[in-house]
Amino acid sequence: MKIVHFSWEFPPVLFGGLGTFATEITQKQVAFGHDVTVFSLNQDNKHPTSDHYNGVEVYRPKMLDLSRMFHLCVDHDLRSWGPYFQFFADVLSYNIMSASQLTNLLVRKNGRSFHIIDAHDWLGVMGGIVAKKELNLPLIFHVHSTEVGRSVGRGSHTIKDIEFEGGQAADCVITVSDAMADELLRLGFPHDKIRPCWNGVDPAKYDPGRISQEQRLALRRHYGVQDHETLLFFIGRLVTVKGADKLIRAMPQVIANFPNTKLLILGIGDMEHDLRHLADSLGIHDKVIFRTEFVNEEERIRHYAAADVVILPSLYEPFGIVCTEAMSMAKPTVVGARGTNGMREQIIPSGEKQCGVHINPFEPKDISWGIIQVLQQQDKGVRWGHNARQRVLDEFSWDAVTRRTLAIYQEFVQ
Repeated sequence: MKIVHFSWEFPPVLFGGLGTFATEITQKQVAFGHDVTVFSLNQDNKHPTSDHYNGVEVYRPKMLDLSRMFHLCVDHDLRSWGPYFQFFADVLSYNIMSASQLTNLLVRKNGRSFHIIDAHDWLGVMGGIVAKKELNLPLIFHVHSTEVGRSVGRGSHTIKDIEFEGGQAADCVITVSDAMADELLRLGFPHDKIRPCWNGVDPAKYDPGRISQEQRLALRRHYGVQDHETLLFFIGRLVTVKGADKLIRAMPQVIANFPNTKLLILGIGDMEHDLRHLADSLGIHDKVIFRTEFVNEEERIRHYAAADVVILPSLYEPFGIVCTEAMSMAKPTVVGARGTNGMREQIIPSGEKQCGVHINPFEPKDISWGIIQVLQQQDKGVRWGHNARQRVLDEFSWDAVTRRTLAIYQEFVQ
């Protein structure tokens, strides 16, 4: 197949899970013998407008600053964005320029042909809708999260409308978990269009055997963690839906039961100051370590290796690639399991194949209970970690995810 992706994130522009997904699945699609073209953000117009990334053809159209013109014709919802309106204008510009380049340059001028369009989230679906209409191609709307979920029930009505229109216009809606599929049904997406398909991880890359014991101990000592201490690890954006504040509130109870425990928080976000103040106010500033900067993938892998337990108390997490990464690194993982939360589909919380614990992420007491469940195990969850890696090998490799995605495409390609 000749596949087009509209993805706001793609190397070198990476912000989160969407970028990881787009990077991995497009490379796998190429490895499986398909031709793959990606239209992505040209951040600050400083990147090449076209190149190749590990066999993936990439276009990054230079954007125009349309913010002033758009501002003249938008409603109060968008005007209320204030300085963030520039972001919305950039998204529109990216979609318009990408759809135009695909339609007018690649297809009509250069005679290229394609079989299917895969547009990711509201950030890419507008371009997908335009290209579908102009080229009469099947459109996949790949929903990784929704505005309702990201904003904990609030958010922009305009973005909600874009997402809803994407669901109506697309031939198929792929979403990243059964939990996310249930949310889309509640939002009025057509039942017959929805196809759940988990995300994945590269278990050869996220392999605990790649990190030596010396490297693991060196990173722990870098953070002041002694050999006799247990290191809990949180990784994620420092925003409300990731639940870092609830985790910090859970720590006093954990420390009361297991005094030799520290928490490492790795991430960036608007809540950093509040989280530091919260740790201080609870008197546990010496037990909570902050690393508030972006780290590359190799360093992220070393952090998983250095940790004893991974804690991901997200209030809303359609899938949660960080959970899959932690599992692949053989770490027992405590995850939020309320509402739209795909991590509960990854972590088995009981029985022979248990690999972690489900908790209510809205309740610090339940988070502390979940952590204590791991720490009170004689091996502090090592066996659960081994089970977690085996589950990744069985269910969450990128090969398995790509085959499932291609099978869904095939339903709609004539």
